[in-house]
Amino acid sequence: MTDVRPDTAAALYAEVAAAQSEWKLPSINAGVLKDGALVWTASRGQIVDGRGLAPGPDVQYRIGSITKTMTAVLVLQCRDDGLLALTDAVGKHLPGVAFGELTIRHLLAHSGGMNAEPEGPWWERNPGVSFETLTAAMDESQAAGKPDRRHHYSNLGYALLGEIVAQLRGAPWMELVASRILDPLEMRRTSYFPVTPAAQGYSVHPFSGRLELEPAYDAGAMAPAGQLWSTVEDLAKYAAFWIDPGYDVLNRDTVDEMAAPAAADPRESLAASYGLGLRMHADDPHLFVGHTGSMPGFVAGLFVDRARRIGGVTLANATYGKSATVPLDLMRTLASYEPPLPVEWVPEPELAQGEELLGHWYWGNTPLTISVAGGILQLSGGITCRFSPLGPDLYQGRDGYFAGERLRVIRDGDAITQLNLATFALTRTPYDR
Repeated sequence: MTDVRPDTAAALYAEVAAAQSEWKLPSINAGVLKDGALVWTASRGQIVDGRGLAPGPDVQYRIGSITKTMTAVLVLQCRDDGLLALTDAVGKHLPGVAFGELTIRHLLAHSGGMNAEPEGPWWERNPGVSFETLTAAMDESQAAGKPDRRHHYSNLGYALLGEIVAQLRGAPWMELVASRILDPLEMRRTSYFPVTPAAQGYSVHPFSGRLELEPAYDAGAMAPAGQLWSTVEDLAKYAAFWIDPGYDVLNRDTVDEMAAPAAADPRESLAASYGLGLRMHADDPHLFVGHTGSMPGFVAGLFVDRARRIGGVTLANATYGKSATVPLDLMRTLASYEPPLPVEWVPEPELAQGEELLGHWYWGNTPLTISVAGGILQLSGGITCRFSPLGPDLYQGRDGYFAGERLRVIRDGDAITQLNLATFALTRTPYDR
């Protein structure tokens, strides 16, 4: 598939080829989205299953922790349906469990200080256990730190989240993933276990350069943290959802909430943070959101730039390698070769409310302007904010410093004497003189 220019396709393929060669990936599949749609796919490397299967956008690979984003979606669906609050203590829904005083928000953002992995043999390379067995081994003495100090990634926390949504909905976690995410998005090649054609997971010996088979166990109670298998084509549909949310899965306001920074570790990088189930990479002035994934024999990545409506997905069958972050490079390349066009200007419609506010204002001696952009009142100058009407002579800030704050129109009879913006007085002349 290619709906990009030939020079763009060549540059994108060069990124994929470089990653496959440098990181010794048996195979890698990649896809790029533009304007919210899959426009380019490519593969590199010939070792997919050891039996001659060719790589391609419909071949399944394990997606590891990209699974967590779907668990997070299920949690936010429960919140939006009134079944839980993000401030709920985990113990409210899982009585008696260790770390029960942490909140659901803590688990979503990995900010509760939980230990990263469950006790016992490394869960990714061993058969999974039941939820009862998993939680019986949990102990708060295993905590990695105190809540709200920093982002500390916890696979274990997402096992708890998966069980919470299963209990609230009265159905197994995977059944909920299928009915509430995969079916509405028509992701027909995403599954709990691999379905042919599917890749074999490998690791590469550091000295001989030869391949070794990696296991693919049922993760059991840890499945909500990293069980699923998918394809480039299916992950492209999922990436498109994060660009254009549909109300049959989540509304845009909830996706905006998930894609806002909630936790970070400043010792790693201030350019990287974590939202509610989503990783974030700042690429000034742009922001990439999505997730990486890894399980024995597989690495994966899915990221989008929601503002520019572009995205990238990659799947590879190696235990270690750059595939997980190649989507970031692919988006940078796409934007460099085919930059998104600015929105075409058209004349503004007449406002239902607020026409009399247009023009020049002053905050003390500081000049300000209220104009219209995209049908929305825009305050610019020393103060910048957009406003939506809440009622007669009442508006609410949409963004910036005054997001959520009220702007009130103060009148003397029919004449406007000032605008009161969270106690800031805006007048038509400097200091109203």
